[in-house]
Amino acid sequence: MEFSAPTAIAFIMSIGILGPALAIGMIGGKGMEAIGRNPEASSKVQTAMILAIAFAEAIAIYALVVSLVLKFV
Repeated sequence: MEFSAPTAIAFIMSIGILGPALAIGMIGGKGMEAIGRNPEASSKVQTAMILAIAFAEAIAIYALVVSLVLKFV
């Protein structure tokens, strides 16, 4: 079974956005949980949380780039 380009683009974007969205939600939840347990360490937890969210968001950007390459090439 062969997929058309719009179907492949939709599949890449749906999978490529779903994973990072779940990861960012989990990172944020666990970060808030850690800050709630130890408020004194909030600056260290927040820094690590923001860095992890940036890496997760990069995966979504890679999926966007791949889908745009498929669309325009």
